[in-house]
Amino acid sequence: MSDLPKAVRINEEGPREGFQIEKGPITTAQKIALIDSLSQTGLQQIQTVSFVPAKNVPGMADADDVVKGFTRKPGVAYTGLWLNEMGLQRAIATGKLDIKGTLSLCASEKFLLRNQKRTLKENLEAQHSIVKMYQANNVPVVRAGLMAAFGCNFEGDIPIPQVLDTLQQMLDVAQQYELDLQFFSLADTMAWATPLSIRRVVGAVRDRFPDMAISLHLHDTRGMGIANAYAGLEMGVSIYDAAVGGLGGCPFASHRGAAGNVCTEDLVFMCHEMGIETGIDLDKLIESAQLAEEIVGHPLPGTVMKGGSLARMREKIALAA
Repeated sequence: MSDLPKAVRINEEGPREGFQIEKGPITTAQKIALIDSLSQTGLQQIQTVSFVPAKNVPGMADADDVVKGFTRKPGVAYTGLWLNEMGLQRAIATGKLDIKGTLSLCASEKFLLRNQKRTLKENLEAQHSIVKMYQANNVPVVRAGLMAAFGCNFEGDIPIPQVLDTLQQMLDVAQQYELDLQFFSLADTMAWATPLSIRRVVGAVRDRFPDMAISLHLHDTRGMGIANAYAGLEMGVSIYDAAVGGLGGCPFASHRGAAGNVCTEDLVFMCHEMGIETGIDLDKLIESAQLAEEIVGHPLPGTVMKGGSLARMREKIALAA
């Protein structure tokens, strides 16, 4: 327990990760309303949309209008997702998003072929073009993301040496172009992780690359999201992606139903009860989660949004005493 961080940073991905998989229809105004609500919670970063072809992800067809419509709050970083230069140019053209680049590889070739129609070799070669694209647009590259870092629905368990070798490939690209990578993002894209594999993979990555920070992108398809986040906290990981209400999932992962991200308010609640600072107002975040559930029109898997915070319960008990 001595490795527990004193504070964590939670990157909210619900508006993008969540709405990309919902069948909808979800209006542009509703998407804007959720982003504006989340902006009032103390979150430091909100991923708003993805700039991808509407034929591939219909839920993001109005990405430009969503960005145009939300209200920026000082101190909050608003980001978007893109997979190619056209998407990047759309993001830059908004004049409203915080633009930072990412190197992105995948530990599973079969998933990569489904997700981006590339082999591992082709995807590695593409990183050189991506870096040149970022440099041509004066976009800093600070993050290296690895999809399917813990397992794959199409390849099965991913050997840890394969994870380490793929991360090294990204460091090699970064060194070639003199990039200042700040952290590795390990994504449990298809929800294969368990607390044991979190400890094993994070431990191996830290041993191999002790100078690199680590973030975790966790899915909750098999109910392991919050347990895996706890294991990450025990390993000292202090950066997490999460989705309000437990929204989200990957449309290319071949899951039955929505495979949601670890729930933001559940993660915040756990951190607060463990004495770990988040900078987030849990009660306001619960209001955002309830709004998200109202927007999608079906129950979301978040539990704290239904049970409430213990801090509020303690206040009521103290007042009644």
